[in-house]
Amino acid sequence: MKPSRLVVSTIAVAFVLALPALALAHAVVFPKASAPGAYERYLLRVPNERDVPTTRVEIRFPDEVKVISFSDVAGWTLTIERDTAQRIIGAVWTGTLEPERFVEFPFIAVNPKGSAELHWPAYQTYANGERVEWTGPEDAKTPASTTTIAEPSSGGAGRGLTYAALAIAVVSLGLAVRPRTPPRMA
Repeated sequence: MKPSRLVVSTIAVAFVLALPALALAHAVVFPKASAPGAYERYLLRVPNERDVPTTRVEIRFPDEVKVISFSDVAGWTLTIERDTAQRIIGAVWTGTLEPERFVEFPFIAVNPKGSAELHWPAYQTYANGERVEWTGPEDAKTPASTTTIAEPSSGGAGRGLTYAALAIAVVSLGLAVRPRTPPRMA
């Protein structure tokens, strides 16, 4: 018996809609872009993709950034890792992240003064001992998150959209405040 076109179409649409969710189901550091020299609030977001709890999350910080502080996360214990010069090089959070949940670990870092591509290797350990290493290239099954450090663009599409929005606002204001003429009586 052949499946109906409706069933096949429904399955295809469900698969296409699920792809972005699957692609985003990784340990990711936000924001994905930042400015050189900025004191940036970064956020490591980790979803639990297994049927057992996540019990440990680790991150290694890129040499180009200087991590200066962390925010407490309810239910999680933070251990800060330092090198011999006492520079923060990593962090380990231990706690419990149940299946179908996610957790966010905020921290503040000073960006490098020039353009850079920051790679954030992260490691996720589950209660059954499985460890996932989010360290691969962008197209890998377990990619490391990246952040681009670059000067904001001073023109282009963003500026054009700003001018277009301003023009629409001025025209709308003009239409809203124009005097109304009463209708003529025949």
